[in-house]
Amino acid sequence: MTDQLSWESIGERVRESRSAAGLSQHALGELIGLERSMVSKLESGERRIDAVELTHLARALDCPLSHFLSPAPEVVSRRSAIAGGSAVGDSQAARSAYRTEALLSVWLRDVRQLIDLGFLAPRPMARFPKSVSDTRTARRAALWLRSELGLSTEPIESVAAVCEQAGQFTAVVSLPSDGASLVDDDVAVAVVAEEQAPGRRRSTAAHELGHMVLGDEYSNDLGVHASREDRERVIEAFAAELLLPNSALREVLVASEGESRRHALVTLAARYRVSWSLAVSQLRQHGSLDSGELHRLRVCVPTDVEFREALGWKPQPDLASVRVPPGISSAVVAAVREHAITPGRGVEMMRGQIALQDLSED
Repeated sequence: MTDQLSWESIGERVRESRSAAGLSQHALGELIGLERSMVSKLESGERRIDAVELTHLARALDCPLSHFLSPAPEVVSRRSAIAGGSAVGDSQAARSAYRTEALLSVWLRDVRQLIDLGFLAPRPMARFPKSVSDTRTARRAALWLRSELGLSTEPIESVAAVCEQAGQFTAVVSLPSDGASLVDDDVAVAVVAEEQAPGRRRSTAAHELGHMVLGDEYSNDLGVHASREDRERVIEAFAAELLLPNSALREVLVASEGESRRHALVTLAARYRVSWSLAVSQLRQHGSLDSGELHRLRVCVPTDVEFREALGWKPQPDLASVRVPPGISSAVVAAVREHAITPGRGVEMMRGQIALQDLSED
């Protein structure tokens, strides 16, 4: 247990996780059957903890066990509010950020394990070769990536697969924020919150991919002097163009005004599986519609029935039942078959995409 972190570091990780959960030492002690003084000694590193106690702690704090045993990598982007310099328990934003980083780090360790076992190879990361300083060049970067991946202007069937092809392994997990991503040496990973609506999950995945493709948000041509809002706006432009290329909106613009144009946009948003707000935002980029019509479209949000009718009621499972990219799924199954990991570990790595019986031998 101490090969990776010292007892003091493990205790500090417990203290941070407790603060992120909004629990006092007394409250945590009651959950795991320890006196408050014992929890205090545990957090200071004065008291060692065995595997059973650590398992109870992880369950009480709703954190993976590995979170307490391994150092966390540096997170380079985060969709939640940044609590720069704040202690973990100082605010809800700081607590959410800590938990997001913890879950992202666990996902990175899972990917790294599959690589170390020889069942997964790191993917070359797609990096836009030109400087990006505004939304216009960010949109150009999205079209460049589509071209590099042979996507043309057609709808993206699986955002997870596209992210993987571009060099970023993305997982859908339960998060207190929209999503986060990091680059650790030769591996890029991202997590997306399952609590979001389907279209928003795809947007978040594309957004986190944008952080990787355009480069570290603090080192690209936007520079450290640009506000976080400016940087995020550039990444959002990349994500929108990647998911719904502006050229695809021509079929909407040629439709007559009124309900027929709205119906054409509903159909397009359904085909490309994007949120209504993203579809309207992309339409606004053309500059062909007046503000009044754009406002009417924005507030007249389609129902789920309208979207489903536009697609002929075909199921759309992307980033719903599919929670990890195909390369990870194949690597996990191969690792289980070769007895490199247990079926239970495989289910954990695939974030519940499959059940234990699916990996267990008859």
